Amino acid sequence: MAKQPVGAASAIAATQSSWLPMAIILLAQIQMGFNVNALPVSIGPIVYDLDAAATDVGGALVIYSLFVAAFVMLGAKLGKIFGERLVFQVTALLHGVAMGSMALSQDVGMMNSAQALAGLAAAALVPTLVVLVAANYQGKQQEAALGLLAGAPAVSGVLAFLIAGFLGTVLSWRYSFGMLFVVSLAVLALSFRLKPVKRQPGIKIDTVGAVLAAIGIILISVGFNNLNSWGLVTARQGAPIALFGLSPAPFMIIFGIVVAQAFFTWSAYRQKIGQAPLLALEVLDSSKERAATYTMLIIGALGPAVNFLIPLYIQIVQGRTSMQTAVATVPYTVSIFVAAVFIVRLYRLLTPRQIGSSGFLIVAVGLTVLAFAIRNDWGMPMVILGLSMLGLGEGALLTLLFNVLVSASPKQLAGDVGALRGTANNLSTAVGTAVAGAMSVALLSLFVTASLSTNALLPPSFQQQVNLDNINFVSNDDLLEALSETTATSDQAEAAVQINTEARLRALKVSFLVLASIALLAVFPSLGLPNYTPARIPDEPAQAPAKRAKRQTLSTTKG
Repeated sequence: MAKQPVGAASAIAATQSSWLPMAIILLAQIQMGFNVNALPVSIGPIVYDLDAAATDVGGALVIYSLFVAAFVMLGAKLGKIFGERLVFQVTALLHGVAMGSMALSQDVGMMNSAQALAGLAAAALVPTLVVLVAANYQGKQQEAALGLLAGAPAVSGVLAFLIAGFLGTVLSWRYSFGMLFVVSLAVLALSFRLKPVKRQPGIKIDTVGAVLAAIGIILISVGFNNLNSWGLVTARQGAPIALFGLSPAPFMIIFGIVVAQAFFTWSAYRQKIGQAPLLALEVLDSSKERAATYTMLIIGALGPAVNFLIPLYIQIVQGRTSMQTAVATVPYTVSIFVAAVFIVRLYRLLTPRQIGSSGFLIVAVGLTVLAFAIRNDWGMPMVILGLSMLGLGEGALLTLLFNVLVSASPKQLAGDVGALRGTANNLSTAVGTAVAGAMSVALLSLFVTASLSTNALLPPSFQQQVNLDNINFVSNDDLLEALSETTATSDQAEAAVQINTEARLRALKVSFLVLASIALLAVFPSLGLPNYTPARIPDEPAQAPAKRAKRQTLSTTKG
C-alpha cells in the first residue's frame, strides 16, 4: 500500500483536531472582553454605589486599556521566554483575582487599582491567544479558529450587556465582576488541555524599547483622558501644571507621539545591528499592514466611544436601569456579533478594501441616523436602525482587519501580531473612551453656559451658587437635590432642569455627529487595504522572494 504524502496526512490531522482548545482560548478572551463591556453597562449602579462621577467609570476603563496597550508588547516577549501556555495560565488567574478585587471595590481608587492589575495581566495574556491558536490548529481549521477569536469580543459584548445588565438591576453590579473570578478558575483548570508551546531560547527583552513604548502610550492615553479636566487649550483649575497658562494635556499627547516614533526608530536600529526589537517590524513592513493597523485604531476607538455614550445617556440622562440599558442596546451588540462571525463568507466575493471602505460608510450612516433620531424614547425604529447599522459595520471591520494582519505574517511572528493587535485595540479603547467623555462633557458645558447666559430667570447671583467649572452629566433628580441647598426658587429650579435636559440631549447628538465624521474620514486609510480576493492573486514578479511569499500567504488565506 502506498504511503500517504506527509502534507496530506498533516492536513487530515489538522481537520481532526478537537475544538476544546479553541473553547478554552475563547473563554479567556470572553473573560477579558466581559470586563471591558460590563463597565459601561454598569455605569449607573457604580456611580450610585461608589458616589462617583459618570466619567470616573470611563476613567477606570481607560486605565485598564492603558495598561494593556503600554505593556502588551513586553507581555509577548514573556510568552516566548516562559512558554505561552504557562503565561496564559498565570495571567488568566491574575486577571480573575483583579476582577475579584473589582467586585469588592469601596471607592474609585480601589476600582482603578483593580482595573490596572487586570490590564497588566491582560497585557501578557492577549498575545498568547494568537500563538496558542497557531499551536493547536493548522490549515483551514486555523483560519476558522482565527475568525472565532476575532468574533469573541462581540460575544463578550452581548453577554456583558445582558448578564451585567440583569445582575446590576436585580442584585448588584458587583456580582458581574465576581463571576469573572470563577471563570478564571475554570480557564485555569481547562488550560492543561492546551498544547504547550516550547520556550524560545536566547530571547532577550529590549528594555529601551519597552520603556519607550510604555512612556509613549501612557502619555498619549493620559493626555487624551484629561483633555476635559485639565483643559483643551488653556489650563483649568484641575490641571497639575500650567505651561504659560496652557493645558498640559495637548503637550502630553504630542510628546507621546514623538516618543512612539522614537520607539520605531530604535526598533529599526536594533534590527539593523542584528538584535531583536521589542516588536518585530515585519508585521508592519507593507503599506497594507500599516493601513490595517491605522483603520483598526480608528474603529477600535469609535466602538468604545459609542459604548460609553449610549449607557451614559440611557442610565444618567433617562434614569433607566442597567437591564433596560442592556435591552435597549441588543440591536447594536447582536449586529456586531453577526457581522464579526459571518463576514468571512464575503471574503471570496469582495476584497478587503471593498469591505473596509463599505464598513466605515455603514458606521458613518448609522451614527448619523442616531444623531438625528435620538429623543427621550430610545425604542424608536430609527434608533434601532441606526444601532443595527453601526453594529454591522463595526463587527465586519474588527474581523476583517484582524484577519488581514494575521494572514500577512508567518507563524513564528504570531506573538508579535497578537501584541500589535493588543496595542492597537487597547490604545484605541483608551483614546476612544477618553475622547467620548471629554467631548460630551465639553459640549454639555458649552450648551449649559450658552443657555444660562440668555435665561433671565437665572441671574449671575444664582449661577455663582452652582459650580459651573465642573459641569458633568447628572440626573435631574440629583440636580434638584443640589439646587435644594441653594437659594433657587421653584421656577429657577424648573428652568435649570429644563436647561440640563436639553443640553444633555444636544451634547449626545453632536457627539454622534462628530464620531460619524471620523468614520467617514476613515474611508481614506481603508483604501490602502488589499484590493484582491484569494481567487485573483496579483502578478508581482519584481518583488523580493520573501515579500512575494508573504503576499501569497495573505492571498491564499480566507480569514
